[in-house]
Amino acid sequence: MDTEDHKALREAVAALGKRLGRGGDTEQLWSDAGKLGYLGVNLPEEYGGGGGGISELSIVLEELGAAGCPLLMLVVSPAICGTVITRFGTEEQKQAWLPGLADGTRRMAFGITEPDAGSNSHRITTTARKDGTDWLLTGRKVFVSGVDIADATLIVGRTEDARTGRLKPCLFIVPRDTPGFTRRPIDMELHAAEKQFELVLDDVRLPADALVGDEDAGLLQLFAGLNPERIMTAAFAIGMGRHALTKAVGYARDRTVWNTPIGAHQAIAHPLAQAHIELELARLMMQKAAALYDAGDDMGAGEAANMAKYAAGEACVKAVDQAVHTLGGNGLTREYGLARLITAARVARIAPVSREMILNYVSHQTLGLPKSY
Repeated sequence: MDTEDHKALREAVAALGKRLGRGGDTEQLWSDAGKLGYLGVNLPEEYGGGGGGISELSIVLEELGAAGCPLLMLVVSPAICGTVITRFGTEEQKQAWLPGLADGTRRMAFGITEPDAGSNSHRITTTARKDGTDWLLTGRKVFVSGVDIADATLIVGRTEDARTGRLKPCLFIVPRDTPGFTRRPIDMELHAAEKQFELVLDDVRLPADALVGDEDAGLLQLFAGLNPERIMTAAFAIGMGRHALTKAVGYARDRTVWNTPIGAHQAIAHPLAQAHIELELARLMMQKAAALYDAGDDMGAGEAANMAKYAAGEACVKAVDQAVHTLGGNGLTREYGLARLITAARVARIAPVSREMILNYVSHQTLGLPKSY
């Protein structure tokens, strides 16, 4: 259940979203949200943040989504990058990045996915090697959101463990204009304000202080950012589903055929009611995941975040699909803005981890069944 503070935050963010509305200026929304303190609600107060957690940030994204203007970079900049720097960054890195991430004047993208690795983070081939005190980073990344509007990208690379010879994940801050760091937009069918990019890192030279955290910490640091990413993706999906459902309910209440509103017919009303129930259930799991994460229970949060992301993705697709069917032909017009959500809703099923990989996780981590891979 929302606390009184959470209810107040919901109302305030919803009012901001409503003021901008669907199809508004995303950059203006980002700026306004930053000035009002919404972008950095999860970041420490001493660095200009709100001192809250992922619970509060997920409310911001959900309510903006419900208003029809979700900010995808909220998933990346304050949730992943801000969290990782807060937990593992040096004091200098915190001073350099957190105030700007909190007020929206700086943004950071996140690069993990590779063309040949897919969901298998153990197959990442972007490597970092020492050259004196510097690092040299080489590799490729795909489906990196907002690189063109981000001041830097937090890149997941791998370094060689001197003791075992094995590669382990490490995180590096790569400023946008660093020599050897190039980007190419990916032509997406998906309609979104933030563009997707392929990145090439060709012996990108970085100073020692580009490394975030301990080079021996490995997966611990990586998953500190991935659990918030799953929770925020759930918020993104729930907000989108709520937005679609609100439009459908309004239409079903007003649209009259054969002398009665179509919403009076159970064939219309019941599927919308089911969609609402499933969105609410997904939100409860998202709130559980956020509460566990904010309490420092990384293991418990990992399981709940995966379940929340799965549930929210499924609920979103169902809500959008039912909304379009409720409006019939009008559901495919630009006027109502639902058709574009048919593609967008699938994102939460695919990214940042597929629903099949979540089912694998629950199968062997929660249920104790043997792994198939």
